Amino acid sequence: MANAFPGSGPGFLLLEDGTLFRGRLADPRGTPAVAEVVFTTNMTGYQEVFTDPSYSGQIVVMTAPQIGNYGVNLEDPESGSAQIAGVVVRELTATHSNWRATGSLADWLAAAQIPIIEQVDTRRLTRHLRSVGVMRGVIGAGEEPDAESKAALEACPSMEGLDLASRVSTREPYTWGDPQATHHVVAYDYGIKRNILRLFSENDCRVTVVPADTPADDALAEQPNGIFLSNGPGDPAAIAYAPDIIRALAERVPTFGICLGHQLLGLTFGGSTAKMPYGHRGGNHPVREVETGQILITSQNHGFSVEGSESGVSGAPKLEVTHVNLNDGTIEGLRHRELPVFGVQYHPEAAPGPHDARPLFGEFLGALKSVPR
Repeated sequence: MANAFPGSGPGFLLLEDGTLFRGRLADPRGTPAVAEVVFTTNMTGYQEVFTDPSYSGQIVVMTAPQIGNYGVNLEDPESGSAQIAGVVVRELTATHSNWRATGSLADWLAAAQIPIIEQVDTRRLTRHLRSVGVMRGVIGAGEEPDAESKAALEACPSMEGLDLASRVSTREPYTWGDPQATHHVVAYDYGIKRNILRLFSENDCRVTVVPADTPADDALAEQPNGIFLSNGPGDPAAIAYAPDIIRALAERVPTFGICLGHQLLGLTFGGSTAKMPYGHRGGNHPVREVETGQILITSQNHGFSVEGSESGVSGAPKLEVTHVNLNDGTIEGLRHRELPVFGVQYHPEAAPGPHDARPLFGEFLGALKSVPR
Protein backbone atom coordinates (compact mmCIF):
# COMPACT_ATOMS: atom_id res chain seq x y z
CA MET A 1 0.00 0.00 0.00
CA ALA A 2 1.46 3.36 -0.98
CA ASN A 3 2.30 5.90 1.69
CA ALA A 4 -0.38 8.59 1.41
CA PHE A 5 1.11 11.04 3.93
CA PRO A 6 4.48 12.61 2.99
CA GLY A 7 5.27 13.53 6.61
CA SER A 8 4.67 10.05 7.94
CA GLY A 9 7.21 7.42 8.87
CA PRO A 10 7.50 3.86 10.07
CA GLY A 11 5.75 2.99 13.30
CA PHE A 12 4.70 0.01 15.38
CA LEU A 13 2.17 -1.26 17.89
CA LEU A 14 3.71 -3.51 20.53
CA LEU A 15 1.38 -5.52 22.78
CA GLU A 16 2.26 -6.56 26.30
CA ASP A 17 2.49 -10.23 25.26
CA GLY A 18 5.29 -9.28 22.85
CA THR A 19 3.22 -9.36 19.65
CA LEU A 20 4.44 -6.69 17.23
CA PHE A 21 2.49 -5.00 14.44
CA ARG A 22 4.25 -2.66 12.02
CA GLY A 23 2.73 0.21 10.04
CA ARG A 24 3.09 3.88 9.17
CA LEU A 25 2.55 6.77 11.56
CA ALA A 26 0.61 9.57 9.86
CA ASP A 27 2.17 11.98 12.35
CA PRO A 28 4.80 11.02 14.95
CA ARG A 29 3.59 13.55 17.52
CA GLY A 30 2.01 12.04 20.59
CA THR A 31 4.27 8.97 20.59
CA PRO A 32 4.93 6.86 22.42
CA ALA A 33 1.26 6.36 23.32
CA VAL A 34 0.54 3.60 25.80
CA ALA A 35 -2.88 2.31 26.86
CA GLU A 36 -5.23 -0.65 26.78
CA VAL A 37 -5.79 -1.75 23.16
CA VAL A 38 -9.43 -2.40 22.20
CA PHE A 39 -11.30 -2.85 18.94
CA THR A 40 -14.64 -1.54 17.69
CA THR A 41 -16.74 -3.00 14.89
CA ASN A 42 -18.36 0.30 13.88
CA MET A 43 -18.35 0.78 10.13
CA THR A 44 -18.73 4.54 10.47
CA GLY A 45 -19.00 7.17 13.20
CA TYR A 46 -15.28 7.34 13.97
CA GLN A 47 -15.49 10.93 15.21
CA GLU A 48 -18.16 9.99 17.75
CA VAL A 49 -16.02 7.04 18.85
CA PHE A 50 -12.87 9.10 19.25
CA THR A 51 -14.66 11.78 21.30
CA ASP A 52 -16.63 9.36 23.51
CA PRO A 53 -15.30 9.71 27.10
CA SER A 54 -15.92 5.99 27.59
CA TYR A 55 -12.86 5.43 25.35
CA SER A 56 -10.70 7.68 27.54
CA GLY A 57 -7.14 6.40 27.74
CA GLN A 58 -7.56 3.58 25.22
CA ILE A 59 -5.92 2.77 21.90
CA VAL A 60 -8.78 2.01 19.52
CA VAL A 61 -8.49 -0.43 16.62
CA MET A 62 -10.97 0.24 13.82
CA THR A 63 -12.05 -3.01 12.13
CA ALA A 64 -13.54 -1.16 9.13
CA PRO A 65 -10.72 -1.15 6.53
CA GLN A 66 -10.85 2.51 5.49
CA ILE A 67 -11.16 5.39 7.93
CA GLY A 68 -11.35 9.15 7.40
CA ASN A 69 -13.17 9.28 4.07
CA TYR A 70 -15.78 11.83 5.22
CA GLY A 71 -13.44 13.94 7.37
CA VAL A 72 -14.49 15.56 10.64
CA ASN A 73 -17.09 18.20 11.46
CA LEU A 74 -18.35 20.39 14.28
CA GLU A 75 -21.69 18.60 14.86
CA ASP A 76 -20.73 15.01 15.66
CA PRO A 77 -18.32 15.15 18.63
CA GLU A 78 -19.60 13.50 21.80
CA SER A 79 -17.40 15.67 24.04
CA GLY A 80 -15.24 18.77 23.80
CA SER A 81 -12.10 16.97 22.60
CA ALA A 82 -10.63 13.69 21.43
CA GLN A 83 -10.58 11.16 24.28
CA ILE A 84 -8.61 8.21 22.90
CA ALA A 85 -4.89 7.64 23.44
CA GLY A 86 -4.22 6.39 19.91
CA VAL A 87 -5.80 4.94 16.77
CA VAL A 88 -4.92 1.87 14.68
CA VAL A 89 -6.32 1.48 11.14
CA ARG A 90 -5.74 -0.46 7.96
CA GLU A 91 -6.02 2.53 5.66
CA LEU A 92 -6.26 6.22 6.56
CA THR A 93 -7.67 7.99 3.53
CA ALA A 94 -5.64 10.95 2.26
CA THR A 95 -8.72 12.80 0.99
CA HIS A 96 -12.18 13.36 2.41
CA SER A 97 -15.51 14.41 0.96
CA ASN A 98 -18.63 15.44 2.85
CA TRP A 99 -20.73 18.59 2.80
CA ARG A 100 -20.43 18.95 6.59
CA ALA A 101 -16.67 18.35 6.75
CA THR A 102 -14.50 21.05 8.29
CA GLY A 103 -11.20 19.20 7.97
CA SER A 104 -9.45 15.86 7.69
CA LEU A 105 -9.28 13.18 10.38
CA ALA A 106 -5.48 13.07 10.13
CA ASP A 107 -5.15 16.82 10.75
CA TRP A 108 -7.69 16.71 13.59
CA LEU A 109 -5.81 13.92 15.39
CA ALA A 110 -2.45 15.61 14.75
CA ALA A 111 -3.71 18.83 16.32
CA ALA A 112 -4.67 16.83 19.41
CA GLN A 113 -1.27 15.08 19.33
CA ILE A 114 -2.96 11.68 19.16
CA PRO A 115 -1.02 9.18 17.01
CA ILE A 116 -2.74 7.20 14.30
CA ILE A 117 -0.89 4.26 12.81
CA GLU A 118 -2.07 2.91 9.47
CA GLN A 119 -1.16 0.04 7.14
CA VAL A 120 -1.56 -2.33 10.08
CA ASP A 121 -3.07 -5.78 9.55
CA THR A 122 -6.13 -4.95 11.66
CA ARG A 123 -7.81 -8.25 10.82
CA ARG A 124 -4.91 -10.18 12.37
CA LEU A 125 -4.78 -7.75 15.30
CA THR A 126 -8.50 -8.05 16.02
CA ARG A 127 -8.41 -11.84 15.83
CA HIS A 128 -5.49 -11.82 18.26
CA LEU A 129 -7.34 -9.61 20.76
CA ARG A 130 -10.44 -11.79 20.46
CA SER A 131 -8.38 -14.91 21.18
CA VAL A 132 -6.07 -13.63 23.92
CA GLY A 133 -8.14 -10.74 25.28
CA VAL A 134 -7.57 -7.00 25.27
CA MET A 135 -4.23 -5.97 26.70
CA ARG A 136 -1.95 -3.01 27.10
CA GLY A 137 0.01 -1.78 24.12
CA VAL A 138 2.27 1.03 22.95
CA ILE A 139 2.34 2.93 19.66
CA GLY A 140 5.82 4.17 18.82
CA ALA A 141 7.90 5.54 15.96
CA GLY A 142 10.47 3.48 14.10
CA GLU A 143 10.80 -0.05 12.79
CA GLU A 144 11.45 -1.64 16.20
CA PRO A 145 10.39 -0.81 19.77
CA ASP A 146 12.99 1.21 21.61
CA ALA A 147 13.80 1.24 25.32
CA GLU A 148 11.56 4.25 25.96
CA SER A 149 8.53 2.55 24.42
CA LYS A 150 9.13 -0.69 26.29
CA ALA A 151 9.52 1.19 29.58
CA ALA A 152 6.28 3.11 28.96
CA LEU A 153 4.43 -0.13 28.25
CA GLU A 154 5.82 -1.75 31.38
CA ALA A 155 4.66 1.20 33.50
CA CYS A 156 1.12 1.32 32.05
CA PRO A 157 -1.47 0.34 34.70
CA SER A 158 -4.13 -2.27 34.09
CA MET A 159 -7.67 -1.05 33.46
CA GLU A 160 -8.85 -3.09 36.45
CA GLY A 161 -8.95 -0.92 39.55
CA LEU A 162 -8.89 2.40 37.65
CA ASP A 163 -11.44 5.08 38.48
CA LEU A 164 -11.33 6.94 35.16
CA ALA A 165 -14.82 8.38 35.61
CA SER A 166 -13.51 10.87 38.16
CA ARG A 167 -10.93 12.05 35.62
CA VAL A 168 -13.36 12.76 32.80
CA SER A 169 -16.29 14.06 34.86
CA THR A 170 -17.22 17.72 34.78
CA ARG A 171 -15.69 19.77 37.59
CA GLU A 172 -18.67 22.11 37.90
CA PRO A 173 -22.41 21.61 37.35
CA TYR A 174 -23.90 22.92 34.10
CA THR A 175 -27.30 22.89 32.41
CA TRP A 176 -28.50 21.67 29.03
CA GLY A 177 -31.82 22.22 27.27
CA ASP A 178 -34.80 24.54 27.54
CA PRO A 179 -35.06 26.09 31.04
CA GLN A 180 -38.86 25.90 30.66
CA ALA A 181 -38.92 22.20 29.75
CA THR A 182 -41.54 20.00 31.42
CA HIS A 183 -39.09 17.66 33.11
CA HIS A 184 -35.91 18.26 35.07
CA VAL A 185 -33.27 15.52 35.11
CA VAL A 186 -30.10 15.55 37.19
CA ALA A 187 -27.41 13.65 35.28
CA TYR A 188 -24.37 12.25 37.04
CA ASP A 189 -21.43 12.72 34.71
CA TYR A 190 -19.14 9.70 34.66
CA GLY A 191 -18.22 10.52 31.05
CA ILE A 192 -21.54 11.60 29.55
CA LYS A 193 -22.04 11.77 25.77
CA ARG A 194 -23.57 14.84 24.19
CA ASN A 195 -26.13 12.85 22.22
CA ILE A 196 -27.67 11.69 25.50
CA LEU A 197 -28.15 15.34 26.42
CA ARG A 198 -29.55 16.11 22.96
CA LEU A 199 -32.13 13.33 23.28
CA PHE A 200 -33.22 14.47 26.71
CA SER A 201 -33.66 17.97 25.30
CA GLU A 202 -35.68 16.63 22.36
CA ASN A 203 -37.93 14.86 24.89
CA ASP A 204 -38.82 18.08 26.74
CA CYS A 205 -36.25 17.72 29.52
CA ARG A 206 -33.80 20.20 30.91
CA VAL A 207 -30.72 18.56 32.35
CA THR A 208 -28.49 19.60 35.20
CA VAL A 209 -25.20 17.78 34.75
CA VAL A 210 -23.27 17.30 38.00
CA PRO A 211 -19.83 15.93 38.93
CA ALA A 212 -19.56 12.21 39.56
CA ASP A 213 -19.06 12.59 43.31
CA THR A 214 -21.92 15.04 43.95
CA PRO A 215 -23.60 14.17 47.29
CA ALA A 216 -27.16 12.86 47.04
CA ASP A 217 -28.52 15.74 49.12
CA ASP A 218 -27.06 18.27 46.67
CA ALA A 219 -28.66 16.49 43.73
CA LEU A 220 -32.03 16.24 45.48
CA ALA A 221 -31.84 19.95 46.32
CA GLU A 222 -32.18 20.59 42.58
CA GLN A 223 -35.70 19.07 42.83
CA PRO A 224 -35.28 16.72 39.88
CA ASN A 225 -38.03 14.62 38.37
CA GLY A 226 -35.46 11.93 37.70
CA ILE A 227 -31.82 10.91 38.05
CA PHE A 228 -29.67 9.78 35.15
CA LEU A 229 -26.42 7.82 35.57
CA SER A 230 -24.20 8.23 32.53
CA ASN A 231 -21.77 6.09 30.61
CA GLY A 232 -18.06 6.38 31.33
CA PRO A 233 -14.65 4.68 31.29
CA GLY A 234 -12.75 2.50 33.71
CA ASP A 235 -13.57 -0.10 36.32
CA PRO A 236 -17.01 0.43 37.94
CA ALA A 237 -15.88 -1.30 41.13
CA ALA A 238 -13.19 1.37 41.56
CA ILE A 239 -15.81 4.14 41.88
CA ALA A 240 -16.20 3.38 45.56
CA TYR A 241 -18.13 6.55 46.39
CA ALA A 242 -20.94 5.94 43.88
CA PRO A 243 -23.15 3.16 45.37
CA ASP A 244 -24.05 5.04 48.58
CA ILE A 245 -24.95 8.14 46.55
CA ILE A 246 -27.01 6.17 44.05
CA ARG A 247 -28.88 4.22 46.74
CA ALA A 248 -29.94 7.43 48.48
CA LEU A 249 -31.16 8.85 45.16
CA ALA A 250 -32.88 5.73 43.86
CA GLU A 251 -34.99 5.45 47.02
CA ARG A 252 -36.40 8.93 46.33
CA VAL A 253 -36.42 9.56 42.55
CA PRO A 254 -36.83 7.48 39.37
CA THR A 255 -33.35 6.52 38.18
CA PHE A 256 -32.02 5.43 34.79
CA GLY A 257 -28.47 4.26 34.01
CA ILE A 258 -26.62 3.63 30.76
CA CYS A 259 -23.44 1.57 30.40
CA LEU A 260 -21.27 2.47 33.41
CA GLY A 261 -24.42 3.83 35.07
CA HIS A 262 -26.03 0.42 34.56
CA GLN A 263 -23.02 -1.31 36.13
CA LEU A 264 -23.11 1.05 39.11
CA LEU A 265 -26.79 0.23 39.65
CA GLY A 266 -25.82 -3.43 39.79
CA LEU A 267 -23.15 -2.69 42.40
CA THR A 268 -25.48 -0.44 44.39
CA PHE A 269 -28.02 -3.19 45.01
CA GLY A 270 -25.58 -5.98 45.89
CA GLY A 271 -24.26 -7.18 42.55
CA SER A 272 -20.69 -7.39 41.31
CA THR A 273 -18.88 -6.61 38.08
CA ALA A 274 -16.07 -8.34 36.20
CA LYS A 275 -13.70 -7.44 33.39
CA MET A 276 -14.62 -9.06 30.09
CA PRO A 277 -12.05 -10.78 27.84
CA TYR A 278 -12.43 -8.20 25.06
CA GLY A 279 -15.67 -6.37 25.81
CA HIS A 280 -18.43 -5.18 23.49
CA ARG A 281 -17.60 -2.23 21.24
CA GLY A 282 -19.43 -1.38 18.04
CA GLY A 283 -22.83 -0.70 16.55
CA ASN A 284 -24.07 -4.19 15.73
CA HIS A 285 -24.51 -6.10 19.00
CA PRO A 286 -27.71 -8.19 19.27
CA VAL A 287 -29.65 -7.95 22.53
CA ARG A 288 -32.81 -9.85 23.48
CA GLU A 289 -35.53 -8.33 25.66
CA VAL A 290 -36.37 -11.09 28.13
CA GLU A 291 -40.07 -10.27 28.57
CA THR A 292 -41.01 -10.02 24.90
CA GLY A 293 -38.27 -11.89 23.06
CA GLN A 294 -37.72 -8.84 20.85
CA ILE A 295 -34.23 -8.54 19.38
CA LEU A 296 -32.51 -5.14 19.36
CA ILE A 297 -29.39 -4.30 17.39
CA THR A 298 -27.46 -2.03 19.70
CA SER A 299 -24.49 0.27 20.02
CA GLN A 300 -22.09 -0.73 22.80
CA ASN A 301 -18.81 0.33 24.36
CA HIS A 302 -17.75 -1.42 27.56
CA GLY A 303 -15.10 -3.72 28.94
CA PHE A 304 -16.84 -4.68 32.20
CA SER A 305 -20.20 -6.34 32.86
CA VAL A 306 -22.58 -7.05 35.73
CA GLU A 307 -22.12 -10.65 36.84
CA GLY A 308 -25.05 -13.00 36.47
CA SER A 309 -27.26 -14.45 33.76
CA GLU A 310 -30.80 -14.26 32.43
CA SER A 311 -32.00 -15.88 35.64
CA GLY A 312 -30.73 -13.05 37.84
CA VAL A 313 -27.98 -10.71 39.02
CA SER A 314 -25.52 -12.48 41.29
CA GLY A 315 -25.95 -11.23 44.87
CA ALA A 316 -28.78 -8.83 44.02
CA PRO A 317 -32.18 -10.54 44.46
CA LYS A 318 -34.07 -7.23 44.18
CA LEU A 319 -32.84 -6.76 40.62
CA GLU A 320 -34.38 -8.59 37.69
CA VAL A 321 -32.66 -9.06 34.34
CA THR A 322 -34.52 -7.40 31.47
CA HIS A 323 -32.08 -7.85 28.58
CA VAL A 324 -29.32 -10.31 27.65
CA ASN A 325 -26.63 -10.34 25.00
CA LEU A 326 -27.27 -12.93 22.30
CA ASN A 327 -23.58 -13.50 21.61
CA ASP A 328 -22.36 -14.36 25.10
CA GLY A 329 -25.38 -14.27 27.44
CA THR A 330 -24.09 -11.35 29.52
CA ILE A 331 -26.54 -9.04 31.28
CA GLU A 332 -27.60 -6.10 29.11
CA GLY A 333 -30.43 -4.66 31.19
CA LEU A 334 -31.78 -4.73 34.73
CA ARG A 335 -34.69 -3.34 36.71
CA HIS A 336 -35.38 -3.01 40.43
CA ARG A 337 -38.35 -5.12 41.53
CA GLU A 338 -39.80 -2.44 43.81
CA LEU A 339 -38.33 0.96 42.87
CA PRO A 340 -38.64 2.90 39.58
CA VAL A 341 -35.01 2.14 38.77
CA PHE A 342 -33.58 0.51 35.64
CA GLY A 343 -30.45 0.45 33.52
CA VAL A 344 -29.11 -0.89 30.24
CA GLN A 345 -25.59 -1.88 29.29
CA TYR A 346 -25.91 -0.73 25.68
CA HIS A 347 -26.27 2.81 24.31
CA PRO A 348 -29.86 3.70 23.32
CA GLU A 349 -28.70 7.19 22.26
CA ALA A 350 -26.79 5.43 19.43
CA ALA A 351 -24.02 7.81 18.50
CA PRO A 352 -22.92 6.09 16.37
CA GLY A 353 -25.20 3.11 15.88
CA PRO A 354 -28.78 1.91 15.26
CA HIS A 355 -31.84 3.51 16.85
CA ASP A 356 -33.61 0.30 17.91
CA ALA A 357 -33.35 1.10 21.62
CA ARG A 358 -34.32 4.78 21.68
CA PRO A 359 -37.78 4.01 23.13
CA LEU A 360 -36.01 3.45 26.47
CA PHE A 361 -35.92 7.23 26.89
CA GLY A 362 -39.71 7.17 26.63
CA GLU A 363 -39.86 4.52 29.35
CA PHE A 364 -37.84 6.77 31.64
CA LEU A 365 -40.04 9.75 30.81
CA GLY A 366 -43.08 7.67 31.69
CA ALA A 367 -41.66 7.21 35.17
CA LEU A 368 -40.95 10.93 35.46
CA LYS A 369 -44.56 11.88 34.76
CA SER A 370 -45.67 10.29 38.01
CA VAL A 371 -43.42 12.54 40.09
CA PRO A 372 -44.50 16.12 40.92
CA ARG A 373 -42.11 18.79 39.73
